[in-house]
Amino acid sequence: MASEPRVLAVDQHFDLCIIGTGSGNSILDHRFDDWNVAIVERGVFGGTCLNVGCIPSKMLIYPADIVEHLRHGRELGVDATLDGVRWADIRDRTFGRIDPIAESGRQYRIDLPNVTVFEDDARFTGHKTLQVGDNTITADRFVIAAGARTHIPPIPGLDHVDYDTSDTIMRIDRVPDRLAILGGGFIGAEMGHVFDAFGAEVTMILRGPALLRTEDTEISRRVTERLGDRFNLLCDATPRSVSMDGDTFVIEVDTPSGLVVVEADRLLVATGRVPNGGQLNVEATGVRLDVDGYVITDDHLRTDVDGILALGDVRNALQLKHIANLEARVVQHNLLHPDEPRAIDERFVPHAVFTNPQIGAVGLTEQAALATDRPFVTAVKDYGATAYGWAMEDTSSACKLIADVATRQLIGAHIIGPQASILIQQLVQGMRFGQTVDQMAIDVIYPHPALSEVVENALLDLVKALDAASAV
Repeated sequence: MASEPRVLAVDQHFDLCIIGTGSGNSILDHRFDDWNVAIVERGVFGGTCLNVGCIPSKMLIYPADIVEHLRHGRELGVDATLDGVRWADIRDRTFGRIDPIAESGRQYRIDLPNVTVFEDDARFTGHKTLQVGDNTITADRFVIAAGARTHIPPIPGLDHVDYDTSDTIMRIDRVPDRLAILGGGFIGAEMGHVFDAFGAEVTMILRGPALLRTEDTEISRRVTERLGDRFNLLCDATPRSVSMDGDTFVIEVDTPSGLVVVEADRLLVATGRVPNGGQLNVEATGVRLDVDGYVITDDHLRTDVDGILALGDVRNALQLKHIANLEARVVQHNLLHPDEPRAIDERFVPHAVFTNPQIGAVGLTEQAALATDRPFVTAVKDYGATAYGWAMEDTSSACKLIADVATRQLIGAHIIGPQASILIQQLVQGMRFGQTVDQMAIDVIYPHPALSEVVENALLDLVKALDAASAV
């Protein structure tokens, strides 16, 4: 029989309190067995990535990619038809795996004799004092790992309709005939790919001129062109109002060409995520927030308050699970060894966007490099310039690299196309260990005719660009 969380009296004191069960939940291991620990979680155990983020979305994206391969088979001489998509089966396969993991993680913590689980909203009320539901708890040490939540823009009428967010869209009962998406970031792009592949007519409403504007402009331009062939894109658009006409969402949108009325069966709000530090009232315990609401820490992930550390989306605007996991390991060490603290190294943080086409990137974009006033060169190599690119009949994918002229080191790498999330890793390794572009291009052997040759050839072009810049 499953155990339930212990109900405690008011004013309980702990050695450690962890707020949030995403990456924060991975801190505890056998070395904390003699610590009296409180875990606070107001939602589902496992955090955003497991329950409503990267993992379930990829379990939907993989079959969506299969659909896209079928669509383009004719170009390669393969005539294939799609008999249908069993959305309920895809959804249930996804959450039939994820939900038991979340519940087993919860149950494991509840059953630990040294851990008390609180399942309620939390709010700091004073120095190292946390109100959790009807309980007031204090602790010698706190880890703030409370994550982030969907940003809901102030559009007239939006608060009166039953819209979806990334928290809900993946669990809907059926694929809508028409899906409207507010926002052109990675959540909107990925979910647009999924539901377009599964049969929905997708309309994306973007504030700016292109999708994924935080990517390098070359990548943003290419992904906008590719997905613009699949979606209805309303760029430089401002939603004026949202209302319902029966079961139909009606979104009035101001565009450069005038007022456009979008009708949809479902509306996904994907306008970014905001950190939860403010909801925790962390300033009541002396923890500072920056202008965007992120918890301020040093490189050791310590806040201004001795014994209070923070990790994950609540402190890091990158909002990446792999960074949160790294931060959890640093926090774990620093809790156990406060006199020998480790620092976080976030210089070379890759990210991937699992649209179709995929995107993988690390380091500076060209627009960011321009802002530094440092001399740099770029090289762009199309997949179609390689043998494997010929095999795929790829005419739109590319690898773009940016190098510092003085050091001849890579300072940015951006890939759009098949396997981009994998291809980027070899460049992360080279940047992390200080290799020059020459070493990565010439001293490393790449298998022929693998797709990794697009990276090799881009590096070789970058060597030529560096030589030309140095000769000036």
